[in-house]
Amino acid sequence: MANPPKHCVVTGGAGFIGSHLAEALLARGDRVSVIDDESTGSFENLAAVKEHPQLRCFKGSVADRDLVRRLVADADEVYHLAAAVGVALIAKAPIHTLETNIYLTELLLSELAPLPDPSRSIGRPRRPVKLFLASSSEVYGKNPKPRWNEDEDLVFGATTRPRWSYGVSKAIDEFLALAYCRERGLAVVVARFFNVVGPRQTGAYGMVLPRFVDAALAGGPLVVHDDGRQVRCFAHVSDVVRAVLALMETPEAVGRVFNVGSDQPIAILDLARRVIAAVDPALEIAFQSYAEAYSEDFEDCRSRVPDLSRVKQTIAYQPQYKLDDVIREVVEWKRGPAETRTPWL
Repeated sequence: MANPPKHCVVTGGAGFIGSHLAEALLARGDRVSVIDDESTGSFENLAAVKEHPQLRCFKGSVADRDLVRRLVADADEVYHLAAAVGVALIAKAPIHTLETNIYLTELLLSELAPLPDPSRSIGRPRRPVKLFLASSSEVYGKNPKPRWNEDEDLVFGATTRPRWSYGVSKAIDEFLALAYCRERGLAVVVARFFNVVGPRQTGAYGMVLPRFVDAALAGGPLVVHDDGRQVRCFAHVSDVVRAVLALMETPEAVGRVFNVGSDQPIAILDLARRVIAAVDPALEIAFQSYAEAYSEDFEDCRSRVPDLSRVKQTIAYQPQYKLDDVIREVVEWKRGPAETRTPWL
């Protein structure tokens, strides 16, 4: 027997990951309310479903408590993806990063959490709701271990280096969400995303794969920061969204933190070479220092590889996309003009 439709609220639902998630929820038969201030996303990302009768879109911020209160009043699930994103934006605007990530999460948690003593409250107690919190691999900071599990120590740089403000803010988000789960009984699932890629992602804020593809389609060169030996793992947005939905359907996931992404590492220089092979083998690579790209005090993490044991054991997670397939899809989407459809549409 199929599960009854739910009302799902997606903050940041006009963004790259949020729009794919909203589409998947609609395809599942749910009613979806999207809230986004379009600071880094765009409602054009929802063009394929803009006429869907079960979709409502609200341009606004999670900082608007009245709007949030109305949207979550009858919500069954809330997916909190609204955040400051992108290395370039974070390096330039640390105040915005900290305020956006911490304040908005605390406001949302306070609206969703069960009342401490419903017997003393005026009116009806709040209805149960489940929250998904999108976190980031950035919370690990510059932990030197070659592969990270969810219980690793978080290792950040000095407060004089604003680059670490994002990871710290997302770690505080996790502390807040898990505290509300323990103390107030709010059902919370936390996922740390590792370099999610796919159609609709922009390179405007430093996202490396769309930046490489844009440069390749423009005739190059592809600009690689530092020596290009930094190691990352790239997961297709479709694989990540499937994991999110499966975790939210799994009671054992409540109150826990999960790495979500790919565990297949690749050096950034090799990623640039693969993009070149997919677009034009004659293209060249140029190198740029972090100081030139961002600032003199910028600091990076050399390797970021997740241990996916926990998520694989909990939901039998297995990414379906290979990196070369992801690169080809992003190239095709960038060439346009046809919209690249995700598997659930």
